[in-house]
Amino acid sequence: MEVHFTPEQEAKLAQTAAEQGREPDELVRQVVARYFDEENRFVNEVTRGEEALKRGEYLTHEQMGQRLERFLQP
Repeated sequence: MEVHFTPEQEAKLAQTAAEQGREPDELVRQVVARYFDEENRFVNEVTRGEEALKRGEYLTHEQMGQRLERFLQP
């Protein structure tokens, strides 16, 4: 597989990899792996939320506002 970057992206990738003492291809693999991990986590949480909603487990807008106010109080 080939991925094409703009010259600016390539320069930034090379610089970041060098700063971390790694090869650019290693950095790209790690970034892609993190992306898929995060995407999977996000999809799982959305599914979990949808299932809770179907069970009637949710907060109204007003309830959420009250919780947020309490959370932000010093």
